[in-house]
Amino acid sequence: MTTAFDPIDLSGTQLANRIAMAPMTRSRAGEGGTTTDLVVEYYAQRASAGLIITEGIQPSVVGQGYPNTPGLHSAEQIASWRKVTDAVHAAGGRIFAQLMHAGRIGHPVLLPDGLTPVSASAVKPAGQLYTGTGLEDFTTPRELTGDEVRQTIADYATAARNAIDAGFDGVELHGANGYLIHQFLSPNTNLRDDEWGGSEEARIRFAVEVVKAVAAEIGAERTGLRISPGNTYNDIDEPVLDSVYTALVREIEPLGLAYLHVLEAVEIRELTLALRKQFSGTFVLNALTEGPTGPDDHSVIDDGIADIVSYGALFIANPDLPARLKAGGPFNTPDPSTFFGGDAKGYIDYPALDADRS
Repeated sequence: MTTAFDPIDLSGTQLANRIAMAPMTRSRAGEGGTTTDLVVEYYAQRASAGLIITEGIQPSVVGQGYPNTPGLHSAEQIASWRKVTDAVHAAGGRIFAQLMHAGRIGHPVLLPDGLTPVSASAVKPAGQLYTGTGLEDFTTPRELTGDEVRQTIADYATAARNAIDAGFDGVELHGANGYLIHQFLSPNTNLRDDEWGGSEEARIRFAVEVVKAVAAEIGAERTGLRISPGNTYNDIDEPVLDSVYTALVREIEPLGLAYLHVLEAVEIRELTLALRKQFSGTFVLNALTEGPTGPDDHSVIDDGIADIVSYGALFIANPDLPARLKAGGPFNTPDPSTFFGGDAKGYIDYPALDADRS
């Protein structure tokens, strides 16, 4: 029986185990969206993961959605990420960069030169955003023109090339959680009637074209896609799931991607199983659980539901998580107050490999 602790060949990238560190926003970037020494330490500490998937990295200036998030669109940013990838590789790890364009989830105060957030359509999200100085109401995004849609696709491809130049083993495209790719997929955020919206076929086109452009730029074997069918986060409403997501996976299946990463957001395990059956490549699962993915949830590997399981909060609190999972603990308890900011490490007084603290 295959377990979470067995190695796996990820389209030519050898992973020591089937336990992935899920992408999680940390808001720890330095000046100009560059990484810092803390970011280097943070990822290097977690290099025992079979695969690290980074926090969301904006592929362009206008793609930024939160304060102090890093980019991959400048020479300085590329150089700073090289320190991270070198440290992870020196520790024996593998790391993919998650490319995340926030779309309408952002605010003009986070953007330079009078830029405003953009999206598939000019639909204002409900709620507020923390901008670094306080909470601000979301603003109405500007609808991308057809030419701008194509330029945005090119921005993803350029950022993917930058990621490889920075030493990453590959990239994951963030098509989940209500960000730009998801905004094109969802009917409540994509009101277009052109080639990029209207029918289900048109709504999936942006996601498909981004995947194709990135795969053409860096190779499909170094390209992954993350989706979260039915996730209502960031004011998304997807009343019909099966046909949209099976159509999306049908379009990307022939490309030979490194993996498909599914974040289960609703209690529809049947859809997860259908996508698992439909996608012939490596299937990564962030399983739906009552709280954060827990110590026993790697059983999805034992049961054949997924090839790789991704952990979020538990990985923040336990940098050596694979070893602790294999030993059955003990586990540090995640403390959300330590997750964010330039001085936060994600745990309190963590002693590496000290089994007496949990």
